[in-house]
Amino acid sequence: MARMSALPEDRVATANPSPLNDYDRMAEGYSAENDSNLLNAYYERPAMLELAGKVAGRRILDAGCGSGPLFAELRERGAVVTGVDASAGMLELARRRLGAGADLRVADLAGPLPFPDEAFDDVIASLVLHYLEDWGPALAELRRVLKPGGRLLVSVDHPFSVTLFQQLAGEKPRYFETRSRTDEWTLGGLTVQMRFWDRPLHAMTEAFTAAGFRISVVSEPPFVPAARDLFPEKLRDIEPTRTRFLCFLFFVLEADQAPVTINRRD
Repeated sequence: MARMSALPEDRVATANPSPLNDYDRMAEGYSAENDSNLLNAYYERPAMLELAGKVAGRRILDAGCGSGPLFAELRERGAVVTGVDASAGMLELARRRLGAGADLRVADLAGPLPFPDEAFDDVIASLVLHYLEDWGPALAELRRVLKPGGRLLVSVDHPFSVTLFQQLAGEKPRYFETRSRTDEWTLGGLTVQMRFWDRPLHAMTEAFTAAGFRISVVSEPPFVPAARDLFPEKLRDIEPTRTRFLCFLFFVLEADQAPVTINRRD
């Protein structure tokens, strides 16, 4: 996603691709970038797999699976994986990667999911929720398809990094608002407009709690050590003793409580 308005590296959760967030049109270029870049291949995916832990035999929904790199890693570790994505173009690439037998379905995270209640042990929503203005319906569906005690693993744009880059760009910070942001990506000779929805940390945690999740982990993980040698220019301003940078925020949520209503004064 356009996190720092620079690298096009996550996946879409909105249906009916349009001039905004048109993953069908940029599927090939996006997938190639995602497979080998710093933020996805050497930061976000390794961090998500570390949080997932031992997954052998677990039924996992990869919600917003894109071209399937995370699906492939989870399956290699013994998980029984199902993938959904709103982009048919991305799912075509996923089928090439994963084989005809992979369970892949077109589905919009903002609408009903084509699964029965309590179908999965875990759901992984990797860099997708920040495409949605309203997290409520999506989280309710993800909670529904999780068995009691199941986990929802989430990664999103770090709200502090978004605010930091607004300030560096000379914009007025709007941290406490839920607001849209449109960035421009160029991939494989194609330029597309990408829309994201930024929100403060308290809005994220309240949405999780309201949907019936308990927050068990909040993580700001390190990048893979090998990244220093592979991306020296991008990491040159990070001191040798540091292994973290401000980019994404990760959560592990447990589906072990009934949804609640939160009343808040802004």
